[in-house]
Amino acid sequence: MLQLDTAASIALDKLRSGGGFPPPWRDMAELEEAADRFTARFLEERRRVSGELGGVFLGLELLDGLLRTDDRELMDGESVGENEKLDVIRALDRQNAAMQVYPMILDIVLPLVCEAAAESGKKEVRVLELAGGTGGFALALAAETRRQGLPVRVTCSDIVPAYIGEGKKRAAQLQLPVEFVLLDALDPLGFGSETFDIVMVSQSLHHFTPGQLAVMIARSARHASGAFVGIDGYRSLLLAAGVPLVAALQLIPSFALDGLTSARKFYSETELGIVAEIAAGSGRHTVSCAWPLSVLTVRFGR
Repeated sequence: MLQLDTAASIALDKLRSGGGFPPPWRDMAELEEAADRFTARFLEERRRVSGELGGVFLGLELLDGLLRTDDRELMDGESVGENEKLDVIRALDRQNAAMQVYPMILDIVLPLVCEAAAESGKKEVRVLELAGGTGGFALALAAETRRQGLPVRVTCSDIVPAYIGEGKKRAAQLQLPVEFVLLDALDPLGFGSETFDIVMVSQSLHHFTPGQLAVMIARSARHASGAFVGIDGYRSLLLAAGVPLVAALQLIPSFALDGLTSARKFYSETELGIVAEIAAGSGRHTVSCAWPLSVLTVRFGR
């Protein structure tokens, strides 16, 4: 219900007809500003359109406005220690395992891995996960590709040193060849000269502003020959209520609160498409729903 597809489609068509989309940019600073500015403009136009449509359309727009927030999750705050952050990320990993989220994400990513292997003729497909925490999904991907005999090299990155240390320990315990690196996904020099087939962000898109997400996509285009894949929760009333409720079952107050904040920050699929088109141009992206997930795929090299 919070996708507001009808009003969103009308609003975006009006903005396109005005000739201002996608906005031009010359460097990453301009890209970040352009994506933030245009996304805000789109939401304003969608509100205006919803008001004109009235009735249920206006009601849903008002509800979306009440739920929407720019608050940061506690786990992103500088005042939260690394031990507490580890408690939260471990709780998220347990929740993902219990709800079989990693198999859902594997179903999305594995076809792209197989495609990259077939098209490139490489002996090894390289996958980089940005903002990957302690590597819950990266480890699941490494385990599944090894089981299937697929030649895949997985690198998991994050900005929190404790996550990297924890990930390395888990990889050693599970005897999985996952490389963990300390990396700020927004650092222009962070990628170095490394190249990958697939760059992905799993369950972390909402931690970034539209401009930051656009920058990650554009930078990925310079380092990935295949695709950028962004996977996150589907923006809906059901998840807005369900995510914090399920999180509360672990009896960790900060985790439950972050679950509520996260669900309020999930992007609509139209917003994801707007950011991708600004960053990579038209005709390169698709946005789909693999309930309860939204999937943004941006293709490169084509």
